[in-house]
Amino acid sequence: MEGANFTWVFEFLLLGLSEDPKEQQLLFILFLSMYLVTGMGNLLIILAIATDVRLHTPMYFFLANLAFVDICFTSTTIPKMLANHVSGHKGIPYSGCLTQMFFFIWFAGIDSFLLTAMAYDRYAAICHPLHYARSVTPQFCGLLVTASWTAAFGNTLAHTVLLTRLSFCSHNRIPHFFCDLSPLLKLACSDTFLNNALVYTVGTLHIITPFVGILVSYTRIFTAVLRIPSTRGKQKAFSTCGSHLSVVSLFYGTLIGVYFSPMSSRTAQKDTAAAVMYTVVTPMLNPFIYSLRNSDMKGALGALVSRKPVFIW
Repeated sequence: MEGANFTWVFEFLLLGLSEDPKEQQLLFILFLSMYLVTGMGNLLIILAIATDVRLHTPMYFFLANLAFVDICFTSTTIPKMLANHVSGHKGIPYSGCLTQMFFFIWFAGIDSFLLTAMAYDRYAAICHPLHYARSVTPQFCGLLVTASWTAAFGNTLAHTVLLTRLSFCSHNRIPHFFCDLSPLLKLACSDTFLNNALVYTVGTLHIITPFVGILVSYTRIFTAVLRIPSTRGKQKAFSTCGSHLSVVSLFYGTLIGVYFSPMSSRTAQKDTAAAVMYTVVTPMLNPFIYSLRNSDMKGALGALVSRKPVFIW
């Protein structure tokens, strides 16, 4: 690489999901709809939990935090993609790209830890009900949420600082709809060994370890549910836990596929399709999965929607 002429990159081009104008129109409508559904669904969950005293429990505390993070998570990527479509300009400044990547990794990490905390909460409630009130206290829940934000921030900061050390020369076309770490590392014209090492070491602690913890928690939960004498109770528990586990598997499965699968088996199209799953589909499904199968939440949402507005003159 010595002696070569480089044009340093100050702006990246986000190529999006398709180059076809007709497909772009359909994708714009689809992603706008999913973004609005995600925002409204998660906002309703937050308002329902905040206004109903019956829902002031650890499970709903974690759910409200998850809903807030999901709104932030999707707002990091989707609005920029929609704005690019409306303006016809696909560029994003170098600083804007790093900022988007920073918040994307941060909120994804918080999501991961919150899902783990929710799985532990369900494990403690179902497998150890007599000790639940003593072990899962409001202070402990607050500590878990604070630790989730702090640990995810540390991981994100490390990735961002290491990325600023890299050089990007001439090639600035990102075959993605947002600035993700994986395509940025592929564009770099300097050594990315430290960056990849961080992904496989610290990334393991932030993605694979929580996923394994969730699987262990749900395995214990399923074992405890099998001891329930009521057939109806078993069916309800399996239905609820099964739907939770399916969304969790979709989130972690696509994340692991993008960041931990061999480079030889990955393509830009596969990575982009997987990214749609964990950035858009999963946050959109969470309000339905965690709410519509819950009678308390459905009651709180019904009371919230039917509440008459109060006008102050």
